[in-house]
Amino acid sequence: MPANDHLVIFDTTLRDGEQSPGATMTKAEKLRIARILEKLRVDVVEAGFAIASQGDFEAVKSIAESIKESTVCSLARALDKDIDRAAEAIRPAERGRIHTFIATSPIHMQYKLQMQPDDVVEQAVRSVRRARSHVDDVEFSCEDAGRSELDFLCRIIEAAIKAGATTINIPDTVGYAIPEQFGETIRQLLNRVPNADKAVFSVHCHNDLGLAVANSLAAVSSGARQVECTINGLGERAGNASLEELVMAVRTRQDLYTIDTRVDAQHIVPASRLVSTITGFPVQPNKAIVGANA
Repeated sequence: MPANDHLVIFDTTLRDGEQSPGATMTKAEKLRIARILEKLRVDVVEAGFAIASQGDFEAVKSIAESIKESTVCSLARALDKDIDRAAEAIRPAERGRIHTFIATSPIHMQYKLQMQPDDVVEQAVRSVRRARSHVDDVEFSCEDAGRSELDFLCRIIEAAIKAGATTINIPDTVGYAIPEQFGETIRQLLNRVPNADKAVFSVHCHNDLGLAVANSLAAVSSGARQVECTINGLGERAGNASLEELVMAVRTRQDLYTIDTRVDAQHIVPASRLVSTITGFPVQPNKAIVGANA
């Protein structure tokens, strides 16, 4: 389907999903999930955070060696050592992506990074360029974008795209956003960033207020063309946007959404059951799409 009609599904069950307390998976278990994600025809599988541990590195590398139909991605902080380790892990992949990030909200820049905004922009640019020296597919995330100042987001996004980022991700890291406001943020960024047409805009929503799917759909309506999500909404704290709910909402309401995903829906329930079995997290009976009563 044409690029503008295609909603990229970026699955982070194996990375953000694994951050749920008690959801740690073995390399073999991650590979089983990666293979069913490939059957689902997920566009991008975020296989892990390569520098986090030797086990995570080996899992990412194993998935990169095995998965042929989906892009395999590793997360990396905006640090040389993270980016180089991610590049090493995904090297065997037919299609690899490095996903690098840095915090952009005033509170995170001041207290977490202890950096001035100018320095944050400089580090983001340097990191994107380093990632591009390894792969052509580079995603840049503005951590805590939901609480970031719009003018600063426009500035750092423009710089990241100029440095070579091909996907720009706007995360609601703390699950703080409301759909109308989040959708307007995406609309403003697409209108105000001069080179916005040179990258795919993505969202990554957390479910602390129960709005992760609603916020993601609001962003899609405003022009986002990638959504980051997990099977069963798995993820840290209250979880992430649910892949199955996003995919079926867009597919069911084609009267409102002029786009679709490439996901093969017949594999949604088997994927849900596999993730539930491996993590030990039961699916509530009234869970939309995949619950026993749905």
